[in-house]
Amino acid sequence: MLGSGFIARFYAESILGQRRRDKIVAVYSRRKESAEKFAKDYDCSFASDEMEATISRPDVDMVCIALPNNLHEIAVLLSCKHNKAVITTKPLGRNATEARRMLEAVEDAGVYSAYLEDLVYTPKFLKAFASVKGGALGRILWAKSRETHPGPHSDWFWDKEQAGGGCILDLGCHCVEIGRTFIGKDIRPVEVMCWADTQVKPIDAEDHAIGLIKYENGAIGQFEVSWTFRGGMDLRDEVMGTEGTIWINSSLRTGLEMFTTGKGADYVAEKAESTSGWLFPLGDEVNDFGYNHMFTDVFNSYEDGKAPKETFYDGYVVNSILDAAYRSAKTKLWEPVQLDIWRGKIGVTKDSHLTEYDADHYLIKEEVTHYGAKKVILKNKKDGKIIEQTVG
Repeated sequence: MLGSGFIARFYAESILGQRRRDKIVAVYSRRKESAEKFAKDYDCSFASDEMEATISRPDVDMVCIALPNNLHEIAVLLSCKHNKAVITTKPLGRNATEARRMLEAVEDAGVYSAYLEDLVYTPKFLKAFASVKGGALGRILWAKSRETHPGPHSDWFWDKEQAGGGCILDLGCHCVEIGRTFIGKDIRPVEVMCWADTQVKPIDAEDHAIGLIKYENGAIGQFEVSWTFRGGMDLRDEVMGTEGTIWINSSLRTGLEMFTTGKGADYVAEKAESTSGWLFPLGDEVNDFGYNHMFTDVFNSYEDGKAPKETFYDGYVVNSILDAAYRSAKTKLWEPVQLDIWRGKIGVTKDSHLTEYDADHYLIKEEVTHYGAKKVILKNKKDGKIIEQTVG
């Protein structure tokens, strides 16, 4: 484990608890005392503040990167140097150029790699995606994802040089990959329009942003991200198709609601702003945030010699989309997504919005009125005239 802080501990809880046969044998941290504390808590035999000494150990099969964004690339390169499988927290890089170098490094070295995007492994997401994949929503038109909270835990997030950006990079990477998965990861993202601003925090990076992503088949992705939202963590997804809609609320309406005066309260939920008043804890954060399903997929894929659900290539595409978002926030224009490497479908055209009703008409809408009549609204194919008919 590279890192010993907030996300490393979430990872450790899942790694040790889910399959019951995996072990963290070594830990690196920038602070030796933090590495030693982590090693004690998770029964690691080796703790160090030297990254390469940790990676190169013969008892290490896989390297898990839970470090600040600016350290991802060096950790990946060292893993490749020592022929170690490597998995990394999101985002893959601070930008697409960095992400591409990491993608090419693992592929050139022939080492197993995985992108740790936990929010496409949450139980609610997996259930929703299965329905979408099964056709329950028809053709997907719009996928919207929102992640907002009062801001991250560690100091490096707030430093633009170390982090690479603000809430767009930190939270938008989740939202973009959620949208890509619902729309289809083989559908090319074409261009992005984004608004971003620094509204509250005394930082150089953005603390609030909203973006739209156009896909080649005509679908639209949307992200809403903020480090200024008050009231805890708000994770919500919405998917709309020609045959239905799915709403997912992952953190503020969890089905578990608690009121407390704060007496005896400590940690309640990630990003919770208070330990008193009405609170909405998750039943099992490690599982509900997707870590269990994620590591099960990553380790099973590694053992089976297969690619995981989320790869470094996915991380590269996400970084490319977010680069376009940053350009758009500056130019106030739709900005193209620059993908030097594209492995999805080629030449996809916008799906038709015309639904055949009969030889002469397209169907606009059908409904049953409050007085029991069944109506259809139709458009004539030849002259474009719109009519309504009562049927049945």
